[in-house]
Amino acid sequence: MASEIKVEVIRKETIKPSSPTPHHLRTSSLSVFDQLQPEAYIPLLLFYPNNISDDVVNNIDHNSLFAERSKLLKTSLSEALTQFYPFAGEFEYNVSISCNDHGAGFIESQVNCPIRKVLDKPDFGILEQFIPIAMKSKSVEAGHLLLVQVNLFECGGLTIGVNISHKVADASTLSTFIKSWATIALGSASTASDQVLLPAEFGVAATLFPPQDVLNSPQPIMDLTRDNCITKRFVFDASKIAALKSKAASAAVPNPTRVEVVSALIWKCALQASRSNLGCTKPSTWNQAVNIRTRSRLAMAENILGNFLSFFTAMTTESEVELESLVHKLRKGIDEFKEKYANGFSGEDAFQAIEGLKNLIMNDSTETYHCTSWCRFSFYETDFGWGKPSWVTFSSSEFKNTTLLMDMSDGVGIEALLSLEEEHMAIIERNEDLLAYASLNPSVV
Repeated sequence: MASEIKVEVIRKETIKPSSPTPHHLRTSSLSVFDQLQPEAYIPLLLFYPNNISDDVVNNIDHNSLFAERSKLLKTSLSEALTQFYPFAGEFEYNVSISCNDHGAGFIESQVNCPIRKVLDKPDFGILEQFIPIAMKSKSVEAGHLLLVQVNLFECGGLTIGVNISHKVADASTLSTFIKSWATIALGSASTASDQVLLPAEFGVAATLFPPQDVLNSPQPIMDLTRDNCITKRFVFDASKIAALKSKAASAAVPNPTRVEVVSALIWKCALQASRSNLGCTKPSTWNQAVNIRTRSRLAMAENILGNFLSFFTAMTTESEVELESLVHKLRKGIDEFKEKYANGFSGEDAFQAIEGLKNLIMNDSTETYHCTSWCRFSFYETDFGWGKPSWVTFSSSEFKNTTLLMDMSDGVGIEALLSLEEEHMAIIERNEDLLAYASLNPSVV
Protein backbone atom coordinates (compact mmCIF):
# COMPACT_ATOMS: atom_id res chain seq x y z
CA MET A 1 0.00 0.00 0.00
CA ALA A 2 2.85 2.37 0.81
CA SER A 3 3.96 2.47 -2.83
CA GLU A 4 0.44 3.37 -4.00
CA ILE A 5 -0.06 6.37 -1.71
CA LYS A 6 1.82 9.54 -2.56
CA VAL A 7 2.08 12.64 -0.37
CA GLU A 8 3.09 15.70 -2.38
CA VAL A 9 4.21 18.84 -0.57
CA ILE A 10 2.71 21.85 -2.35
CA ARG A 11 3.72 24.72 -0.05
CA LYS A 12 6.07 25.49 2.83
CA GLU A 13 6.06 28.67 4.88
CA THR A 14 6.87 30.08 8.30
CA ILE A 15 4.13 31.25 10.67
CA LYS A 16 5.22 33.97 13.08
CA PRO A 17 3.39 35.15 16.21
CA SER A 18 0.67 37.70 15.42
CA SER A 19 2.22 40.09 17.96
CA PRO A 20 5.94 40.49 18.74
CA THR A 21 7.14 38.84 21.93
CA PRO A 22 7.84 41.54 24.55
CA HIS A 23 11.50 42.27 25.20
CA HIS A 24 11.41 41.01 28.80
CA LEU A 25 10.21 37.58 27.56
CA ARG A 26 12.85 37.20 24.85
CA THR A 27 14.76 34.49 26.75
CA SER A 28 13.00 31.50 28.27
CA SER A 29 15.31 29.49 30.50
CA LEU A 30 15.02 25.73 30.43
CA SER A 31 14.16 23.98 33.67
CA VAL A 32 16.16 20.92 34.68
CA PHE A 33 13.17 18.85 33.47
CA ASP A 34 13.55 20.41 29.98
CA GLN A 35 17.30 19.82 30.04
CA LEU A 36 16.84 16.14 30.80
CA GLN A 37 14.62 15.48 27.77
CA PRO A 38 16.25 14.08 24.62
CA GLU A 39 16.53 16.47 21.69
CA ALA A 40 13.73 14.74 19.81
CA TYR A 41 10.34 15.69 18.36
CA ILE A 42 6.96 14.52 19.61
CA PRO A 43 4.78 13.53 16.59
CA LEU A 44 0.99 13.87 16.79
CA LEU A 45 -1.56 13.09 14.05
CA LEU A 46 -5.20 14.18 14.00
CA PHE A 47 -7.50 12.74 11.31
CA TYR A 48 -10.60 14.61 10.10
CA PRO A 49 -12.64 12.70 7.50
CA ASN A 50 -15.05 14.73 5.38
CA ASN A 51 -18.35 13.66 6.94
CA ILE A 52 -20.42 14.50 3.86
CA SER A 53 -22.37 12.18 1.57
CA ASP A 54 -20.65 11.10 -1.65
CA ASP A 55 -23.01 13.01 -3.97
CA VAL A 56 -22.38 16.25 -2.06
CA VAL A 57 -18.63 15.59 -1.88
CA ASN A 58 -18.43 15.32 -5.66
CA ASN A 59 -19.86 18.84 -6.03
CA ILE A 60 -17.46 20.50 -3.59
CA ASP A 61 -14.32 22.33 -4.68
CA HIS A 62 -11.97 20.58 -2.29
CA ASN A 63 -9.01 22.80 -3.11
CA SER A 64 -10.97 25.94 -2.24
CA LEU A 65 -12.22 24.37 0.99
CA PHE A 66 -8.70 23.24 1.82
CA ALA A 67 -7.33 26.73 1.18
CA GLU A 68 -9.99 28.19 3.47
CA ARG A 69 -9.29 25.74 6.28
CA SER A 70 -5.54 26.04 5.89
CA LYS A 71 -5.81 29.84 6.13
CA LEU A 72 -7.84 29.48 9.33
CA LEU A 73 -5.23 27.13 10.78
CA LYS A 74 -2.41 29.54 9.93
CA THR A 75 -4.19 32.61 11.30
CA SER A 76 -5.15 30.90 14.56
CA LEU A 77 -1.68 29.35 14.89
CA SER A 78 -0.16 32.82 14.56
CA GLU A 79 -2.38 34.04 17.40
CA ALA A 80 -1.66 30.98 19.54
CA LEU A 81 2.09 31.57 19.17
CA THR A 82 1.78 34.93 20.92
CA GLN A 83 0.78 33.01 24.06
CA PHE A 84 3.03 30.00 23.50
CA TYR A 85 5.88 32.22 22.36
CA PRO A 86 8.80 29.82 23.12
CA PHE A 87 7.40 27.47 20.45
CA ALA A 88 8.25 30.14 17.85
CA GLY A 89 11.80 30.55 19.18
CA GLU A 90 15.14 28.84 18.70
CA PHE A 91 16.90 26.33 20.94
CA GLU A 92 20.11 27.54 22.62
CA TYR A 93 21.78 24.27 23.50
CA ASN A 94 20.33 22.99 26.75
CA VAL A 95 20.25 26.37 28.47
CA SER A 96 17.37 28.38 27.07
CA ILE A 97 15.01 29.16 24.21
CA SER A 98 15.66 32.39 22.35
CA CYS A 99 12.10 33.72 21.96
CA ASN A 100 12.92 35.75 18.86
CA ASP A 101 9.70 35.10 16.90
CA HIS A 102 11.59 32.88 14.47
CA GLY A 103 8.25 31.17 13.83
CA ALA A 104 6.76 27.73 13.30
CA GLY A 105 7.08 25.67 10.14
CA PHE A 106 3.85 25.15 8.17
CA ILE A 107 3.54 22.66 5.32
CA GLU A 108 0.61 21.96 2.99
CA SER A 109 0.46 18.69 1.09
CA GLN A 110 -1.90 16.68 -1.11
CA VAL A 111 -2.53 12.94 -0.84
CA ASN A 112 -3.57 10.95 -3.92
CA CYS A 113 -6.23 8.82 -2.22
CA PRO A 114 -9.31 9.12 0.00
CA ILE A 115 -8.65 9.26 3.75
CA ARG A 116 -10.55 6.00 4.22
CA LYS A 117 -7.76 4.13 2.45
CA VAL A 118 -5.31 5.17 5.17
CA LEU A 119 -7.75 4.55 8.03
CA ASP A 120 -8.77 1.12 6.77
CA LYS A 121 -5.36 -0.40 7.51
CA PRO A 122 -3.01 2.10 9.19
CA ASP A 123 0.55 1.80 7.91
CA PHE A 124 3.32 3.55 9.86
CA GLY A 125 5.34 3.94 6.68
CA ILE A 126 2.48 6.06 5.32
CA LEU A 127 1.67 7.86 8.57
CA GLU A 128 5.23 9.15 8.83
CA GLN A 129 4.69 11.05 5.56
CA PHE A 130 1.90 13.08 7.20
CA ILE A 131 4.21 14.66 9.78
CA PRO A 132 6.86 17.26 8.95
CA ILE A 133 10.02 15.57 10.29
CA ALA A 134 11.37 12.37 11.83
CA MET A 135 11.00 11.94 15.58
CA LYS A 136 14.75 11.84 16.28
CA SER A 137 15.54 15.04 14.33
CA LYS A 138 17.59 17.79 15.95
CA SER A 139 16.21 21.34 16.06
CA VAL A 140 18.98 22.56 13.74
CA GLU A 141 17.87 20.02 11.12
CA ALA A 142 14.18 20.73 11.64
CA GLY A 143 14.56 24.51 11.42
CA HIS A 144 11.78 25.13 13.96
CA LEU A 145 10.74 23.96 17.41
CA LEU A 146 7.14 23.55 16.20
CA LEU A 147 6.11 22.28 12.78
CA VAL A 148 2.66 21.61 11.32
CA GLN A 149 1.73 19.69 8.19
CA VAL A 150 -1.82 19.85 6.81
CA ASN A 151 -2.61 17.01 4.41
CA LEU A 152 -5.55 17.15 1.96
CA PHE A 153 -7.05 13.87 0.72
CA GLU A 154 -8.97 13.35 -2.54
CA CYS A 155 -12.24 13.04 -0.60
CA GLY A 156 -11.75 16.40 1.14
CA GLY A 157 -10.65 14.83 4.44
CA LEU A 158 -7.75 16.34 6.36
CA THR A 159 -4.91 15.08 8.51
CA ILE A 160 -3.02 17.53 10.70
CA GLY A 161 0.48 16.39 11.65
CA VAL A 162 2.26 18.22 14.46
CA ASN A 163 5.89 17.95 15.55
CA ILE A 164 7.07 19.75 18.67
CA SER A 165 10.50 19.66 20.26
CA HIS A 166 10.55 17.73 23.53
CA LYS A 167 12.78 20.53 24.84
CA VAL A 168 9.78 22.88 25.05
CA ALA A 169 6.87 20.53 25.64
CA ASP A 170 5.74 17.23 27.07
CA ALA A 171 2.40 15.60 26.24
CA SER A 172 0.54 17.71 28.81
CA THR A 173 1.90 20.97 27.40
CA LEU A 174 1.22 19.82 23.83
CA SER A 175 -2.37 19.03 24.82
CA THR A 176 -2.79 22.48 26.36
CA PHE A 177 -1.38 24.12 23.23
CA ILE A 178 -3.55 22.14 20.80
CA LYS A 179 -6.65 22.92 22.89
CA SER A 180 -5.84 26.64 22.91
CA TRP A 181 -5.06 26.71 19.18
CA ALA A 182 -8.38 25.02 18.37
CA THR A 183 -10.25 27.36 20.74
CA ILE A 184 -8.81 30.37 18.91
CA ALA A 185 -9.73 28.84 15.55
CA LEU A 186 -13.31 28.46 16.72
CA GLY A 187 -13.33 32.13 17.61
CA SER A 188 -14.25 31.66 21.24
CA ALA A 189 -10.94 32.46 22.92
CA SER A 190 -12.49 35.45 24.68
CA THR A 191 -14.97 33.16 26.45
CA ALA A 192 -12.43 30.48 27.30
CA SER A 193 -9.82 32.34 29.32
CA ASP A 194 -9.36 29.25 31.48
CA GLN A 195 -8.13 27.33 28.43
CA VAL A 196 -5.81 29.95 26.96
CA LEU A 197 -2.86 30.49 29.27
CA LEU A 198 -0.89 33.66 29.79
CA PRO A 199 2.75 33.95 28.68
CA ALA A 200 4.00 34.27 32.27
CA GLU A 201 3.26 30.57 32.83
CA PHE A 202 6.43 29.62 30.93
CA GLY A 203 8.72 31.07 33.59
CA VAL A 204 7.40 28.95 36.45
CA ALA A 205 9.28 25.68 35.93
CA ALA A 206 12.73 27.25 35.44
CA THR A 207 12.25 29.39 38.57
CA LEU A 208 11.18 26.43 40.70
CA PHE A 209 13.58 23.93 39.11
CA PRO A 210 16.63 25.86 37.79
CA PRO A 211 18.80 24.38 35.03
CA GLN A 212 21.94 22.53 36.05
CA ASP A 213 25.30 23.52 34.59
CA VAL A 214 26.38 19.88 34.32
CA LEU A 215 23.72 19.39 31.62
CA ASN A 216 24.87 22.26 29.41
CA SER A 217 27.54 20.45 27.41
CA PRO A 218 26.46 19.11 24.00
CA GLN A 219 26.21 15.41 24.72
CA PRO A 220 23.21 13.09 24.49
CA ILE A 221 21.33 12.72 27.76
CA MET A 222 20.03 9.29 26.77
CA ASP A 223 20.10 7.31 23.55
CA LEU A 224 17.35 4.71 23.20
CA THR A 225 17.42 4.45 19.41
CA ARG A 226 17.84 1.08 17.70
CA ASP A 227 17.90 0.53 13.96
CA ASN A 228 16.20 -2.88 14.02
CA CYS A 229 13.07 -1.81 15.90
CA ILE A 230 9.55 -2.14 14.58
CA THR A 231 6.34 -0.52 15.85
CA LYS A 232 2.97 -2.29 15.92
CA ARG A 233 -0.46 -1.03 16.96
CA PHE A 234 -2.57 -3.07 19.38
CA VAL A 235 -6.13 -1.96 20.17
CA PHE A 236 -7.90 -2.85 23.42
CA ASP A 237 -11.60 -1.97 23.14
CA ALA A 238 -13.78 -1.15 26.14
CA SER A 239 -15.22 -4.66 26.57
CA LYS A 240 -11.77 -6.29 26.42
CA ILE A 241 -10.39 -3.86 28.98
CA ALA A 242 -13.29 -4.68 31.31
CA ALA A 243 -12.50 -8.39 30.95
CA LEU A 244 -8.77 -7.74 31.45
CA LYS A 245 -9.46 -5.75 34.62
CA SER A 246 -11.50 -8.65 35.97
CA LYS A 247 -8.73 -11.14 35.18
CA ALA A 248 -5.99 -8.96 36.68
CA ALA A 249 -7.81 -8.09 39.91
CA SER A 250 -6.38 -9.55 43.12
CA ALA A 251 -6.56 -9.09 46.87
CA ALA A 252 -3.54 -6.79 46.62
CA VAL A 253 -5.06 -4.69 43.79
CA PRO A 254 -8.83 -5.28 43.71
CA ASN A 255 -9.55 -2.40 41.30
CA PRO A 256 -6.70 -2.09 38.79
CA THR A 257 -6.79 0.81 36.34
CA ARG A 258 -7.03 0.30 32.59
CA VAL A 259 -3.46 1.62 32.15
CA GLU A 260 -2.18 -0.82 34.77
CA VAL A 261 -3.78 -3.89 33.19
CA VAL A 262 -2.77 -3.02 29.63
CA SER A 263 0.78 -2.21 30.74
CA ALA A 264 1.04 -5.42 32.74
CA LEU A 265 -0.18 -7.57 29.85
CA ILE A 266 2.25 -5.98 27.39
CA TRP A 267 5.09 -6.34 29.91
CA LYS A 268 4.26 -10.01 30.44
CA CYS A 269 4.11 -10.77 26.71
CA ALA A 270 7.29 -8.80 25.97
CA LEU A 271 9.13 -10.77 28.65
CA GLN A 272 7.91 -14.05 27.18
CA ALA A 273 9.13 -13.01 23.73
CA SER A 274 12.49 -11.87 25.02
CA ARG A 275 13.04 -15.01 27.05
CA SER A 276 12.02 -17.20 24.12
CA ASN A 277 14.66 -15.59 21.92
CA LEU A 278 17.40 -15.30 24.53
CA GLY A 279 16.82 -18.70 26.08
CA CYS A 280 17.34 -17.31 29.57
CA THR A 281 15.60 -15.25 32.25
CA LYS A 282 16.78 -11.74 33.09
CA PRO A 283 15.49 -9.35 35.75
CA SER A 284 13.19 -6.81 34.11
CA THR A 285 12.09 -3.25 34.84
CA TRP A 286 9.06 -1.33 33.62
CA ASN A 287 9.64 2.43 33.69
CA GLN A 288 6.37 4.37 33.60
CA ALA A 289 6.30 8.12 32.91
CA VAL A 290 4.55 10.22 35.57
CA ASN A 291 2.98 13.63 34.99
CA ILE A 292 4.16 15.41 38.14
CA ARG A 293 1.54 18.13 37.71
CA THR A 294 -1.02 15.72 39.12
CA ARG A 295 1.32 14.53 41.89
CA SER A 296 2.81 17.82 43.08
CA ARG A 297 1.64 19.89 46.02
CA LEU A 298 2.75 23.09 44.31
CA ALA A 299 -0.05 25.62 43.91
CA MET A 300 0.99 26.41 40.32
CA ALA A 301 1.75 22.82 39.33
CA GLU A 302 -1.27 22.18 37.09
CA ASN A 303 -0.43 25.13 34.84
CA ILE A 304 3.32 24.53 34.50
CA LEU A 305 4.28 24.51 30.81
CA GLY A 306 7.31 22.87 29.24
CA ASN A 307 8.31 19.54 30.76
CA PHE A 308 7.24 18.44 34.22
CA LEU A 309 7.48 14.68 34.29
CA SER A 310 9.47 11.86 35.82
CA PHE A 311 8.87 8.12 36.08
CA PHE A 312 8.56 5.26 38.50
CA THR A 313 10.17 1.86 38.12
CA ALA A 314 8.68 -1.56 38.76
CA MET A 315 10.88 -4.66 38.74
CA THR A 316 10.42 -8.39 38.46
CA THR A 317 13.03 -11.12 38.83
CA GLU A 318 10.58 -14.01 38.51
CA SER A 319 11.05 -16.67 35.84
CA GLU A 320 7.27 -17.10 35.49
CA VAL A 321 5.29 -13.86 35.51
CA GLU A 322 1.57 -13.66 36.18
CA LEU A 323 -0.67 -10.77 35.22
CA GLU A 324 -1.89 -10.15 38.80
CA SER A 325 1.71 -10.09 40.04
CA LEU A 326 2.82 -7.52 37.45
CA VAL A 327 -0.21 -5.32 38.16
CA HIS A 328 0.73 -5.44 41.85
CA LYS A 329 4.32 -4.46 41.04
CA LEU A 330 3.10 -1.51 38.94
CA ARG A 331 0.76 -0.35 41.73
CA LYS A 332 3.56 -0.74 44.28
CA GLY A 333 5.86 1.31 42.02
CA ILE A 334 3.52 4.30 41.83
CA ASP A 335 2.71 4.06 45.55
CA GLU A 336 6.42 4.13 46.40
CA PHE A 337 6.89 7.09 44.06
CA LYS A 338 4.10 9.04 45.80
CA GLU A 339 5.49 8.17 49.23
CA LYS A 340 9.07 9.07 48.32
CA TYR A 341 8.10 12.48 46.95
CA ALA A 342 5.23 13.22 49.31
CA ASN A 343 6.88 16.53 50.26
CA GLY A 344 7.68 17.61 46.72
CA PHE A 345 9.89 16.81 43.74
CA SER A 346 13.15 18.71 43.18
CA GLY A 347 15.38 19.23 40.19
CA GLU A 348 18.02 17.10 41.90
CA ASP A 349 15.43 14.31 42.25
CA ALA A 350 14.78 14.52 38.50
CA PHE A 351 18.48 14.41 37.70
CA GLN A 352 19.10 11.40 39.94
CA ALA A 353 16.10 9.56 38.46
CA ILE A 354 17.44 9.96 34.93
CA GLU A 355 20.93 8.89 36.01
CA GLY A 356 19.39 5.78 37.53
CA LEU A 357 17.49 5.06 34.32
CA LYS A 358 20.65 5.48 32.23
CA ASN A 359 22.39 2.94 34.43
CA LEU A 360 19.50 0.49 33.97
CA ILE A 361 19.59 0.88 30.18
CA MET A 362 23.36 0.34 30.06
CA ASN A 363 23.06 -2.79 32.22
CA ASP A 364 22.90 -5.71 29.78
CA SER A 365 21.85 -8.08 32.55
CA THR A 366 18.45 -6.34 32.86
CA GLU A 367 15.56 -6.12 30.37
CA THR A 368 14.35 -2.51 30.44
CA TYR A 369 10.95 -1.35 29.14
CA HIS A 370 9.53 2.18 28.97
CA CYS A 371 5.92 3.32 28.89
CA THR A 372 4.21 6.67 28.41
CA SER A 373 0.47 7.09 28.79
CA TRP A 374 -1.33 9.84 26.87
CA CYS A 375 -4.66 8.66 28.23
CA ARG A 376 -7.00 11.37 29.56
CA PHE A 377 -5.41 14.10 27.46
CA SER A 378 -8.20 15.71 25.45
CA PHE A 379 -6.84 15.34 21.91
CA TYR A 380 -10.15 13.90 20.69
CA GLU A 381 -11.84 17.19 21.62
CA THR A 382 -9.74 19.14 19.09
CA ASP A 383 -12.29 20.98 16.94
CA PHE A 384 -10.92 23.71 14.65
CA GLY A 385 -14.34 24.33 13.15
CA TRP A 386 -15.09 21.20 11.11
CA GLY A 387 -15.74 18.69 13.89
CA LYS A 388 -13.66 16.51 16.17
CA PRO A 389 -11.02 14.09 14.90
CA SER A 390 -12.09 10.52 14.18
CA TRP A 391 -8.63 9.21 15.04
CA VAL A 392 -5.63 10.52 16.95
CA THR A 393 -2.31 8.74 16.87
CA PHE A 394 1.41 9.17 17.41
CA SER A 395 2.83 7.87 14.09
CA SER A 396 5.60 5.44 15.19
CA SER A 397 8.30 5.30 17.82
CA GLU A 398 11.99 4.98 17.02
CA PHE A 399 12.98 3.78 20.47
CA LYS A 400 13.55 0.21 21.60
CA ASN A 401 11.24 -1.43 24.17
CA THR A 402 8.82 1.49 24.38
CA THR A 403 5.05 1.55 24.67
CA LEU A 404 2.80 4.56 24.10
CA LEU A 405 -0.78 4.31 25.35
CA MET A 406 -3.52 6.53 23.92
CA ASP A 407 -7.26 6.78 24.42
CA MET A 408 -9.60 5.48 21.76
CA SER A 409 -12.27 7.93 20.64
CA ASP A 410 -14.72 6.60 23.26
CA GLY A 411 -12.31 7.54 26.07
CA VAL A 412 -12.45 4.00 27.49
CA GLY A 413 -10.57 1.79 25.06
CA ILE A 414 -6.80 2.07 24.66
CA GLU A 415 -4.53 1.96 21.64
CA ALA A 416 -1.00 0.75 22.40
CA LEU A 417 1.88 1.51 20.07
CA LEU A 418 4.57 -1.01 20.92
CA SER A 419 8.15 -0.80 19.63
CA LEU A 420 10.42 -3.83 19.95
CA GLU A 421 13.31 -5.42 18.15
CA GLU A 422 12.00 -7.29 15.12
CA GLU A 423 12.76 -10.78 16.43
CA HIS A 424 10.83 -10.06 19.65
CA MET A 425 7.92 -8.48 17.77
CA ALA A 426 7.62 -11.56 15.55
CA ILE A 427 6.78 -13.56 18.68
CA ILE A 428 4.64 -11.06 20.57
CA GLU A 429 2.33 -10.33 17.63
CA ARG A 430 1.32 -14.02 17.68
CA ASN A 431 1.00 -14.24 21.48
CA GLU A 432 -2.41 -15.76 22.26
CA ASP A 433 -2.59 -14.11 25.70
CA LEU A 434 -2.20 -10.69 24.07
CA LEU A 435 -4.50 -11.37 21.12
CA ALA A 436 -7.25 -12.55 23.49
CA TYR A 437 -7.61 -8.92 24.60
CA ALA A 438 -6.10 -6.83 21.80
CA SER A 439 -6.65 -6.56 18.05
CA LEU A 440 -3.55 -6.17 15.91
CA ASN A 441 -3.90 -3.02 13.81
CA PRO A 442 -7.65 -3.13 13.12
CA SER A 443 -9.36 -0.68 10.79
CA VAL A 444 -10.09 2.77 12.21
CA VAL A 445 -13.08 3.26 9.90
